[in-house]
Amino acid sequence: MIDSHCHLADEAFSSDVITVVDRARKAGVEQALCIVDVTNDAEADRADCVGELWKELRFAVGIHPHQSGRFGGDLDSIMPTVEAAFKSHSKACAVGEIGLDYHYDFAPRKTQIEVFRRQIRLARDRSAPIVIHTREADDDTVDAVRTEGQDAVGGVFHCFTGDTELARRVLDLGFYISFSGIVTFKWADELRRVAAFVPGDRLLVETDSPYLAPVPHRGKRNEPAWVIQVVHVLAEVRGETPAGVAAAATRSFENLFGRQASLYKCS
Repeated sequence: MIDSHCHLADEAFSSDVITVVDRARKAGVEQALCIVDVTNDAEADRADCVGELWKELRFAVGIHPHQSGRFGGDLDSIMPTVEAAFKSHSKACAVGEIGLDYHYDFAPRKTQIEVFRRQIRLARDRSAPIVIHTREADDDTVDAVRTEGQDAVGGVFHCFTGDTELARRVLDLGFYISFSGIVTFKWADELRRVAAFVPGDRLLVETDSPYLAPVPHRGKRNEPAWVIQVVHVLAEVRGETPAGVAAAATRSFENLFGRQASLYKCS
């Protein structure tokens, strides 16, 4: 079983990450992708420590849309900043999480789009997958991926909350779709219908921990061990076994991120 998106280097885990990793392993989580914010030096330092604790852990590095405003006056520094993060994290195998967030608009939309597109170009030029964050920006997100040619390389729309029509567009791009603890929420009937629709060879599961703890852990700090709750709900709505869903998600994880092993030295 895998957790395709977590923030184990987040400050929320700074006091007990050893225990969190141990619980994940005992729960059967063999691998995970840890997201690293390249604008946060403290998080980058913690990522090194987490990588030592969990040798199978892989990393994605990038500039989150919430942080893109920092680069509005210096767009040319985007690629060197992300490139430097790759060099400092030997198990980096993806660019992310990157994208657009029009809900909070912490940065001007034009700046978000430019920062996003430049990171896509970096990933495309290195044949690396991307991890996408999109919120209330689906059209611009899909347009940027297609315009920059990332559909030839691929990636994942993480923490998917869209409808079936958006899922079709994502699949047409050749991208994967990842479901988080939101799919376990009582009100998420439409999302569960989408989860039943997505082909098994494009399916991923995640926690997005420390955020979005699944039922029955809502209100608590989320952690990779709880990805099993997502797996169980997906199995129910898809008419499959939890073992079958976990195996499919693991294959998707390897197909998307494992192919970068030789380029970025993922373990």
